Amino acid sequence: MDPVPKYRFDRMVREALDGLPDELHRVLDNVVIQVIDRHPTERDLLGLYEGVPHTTRSGQEGPDIVSIYRLALCEMCDNLDDLANEVYVTVIHEVAHAAGIDDDRLHELGWG
Repeated sequence: MDPVPKYRFDRMVREALDGLPDELHRVLDNVVIQVIDRHPTERDLLGLYEGVPHTTRSGQEGPDIVSIYRLALCEMCDNLDDLANEVYVTVIHEVAHAAGIDDDRLHELGWG
């Protein structure tokens, strides 16, 4: 599908954050969520978590960063409903990494 304008995509990300399960909301205090058009080297990457998972923090770390890649997500979807779903799945996946949940556990929970 054609890329969704950034303002509309940003709204989808906000809605995804609002819909996060309660157990993931607690990590958002120390997470910066940013929307970027595309990862600089991995064109198909949908999202990326950078930081120290909350389960292993010492308390001295700065904020974590979750990047959501607008163009890659738009390119993989056929319509707005698919895009909204993929944005939600990507946001939950990356925020879960901030909470210390690995990919295997995400799949068990149906979030990955």
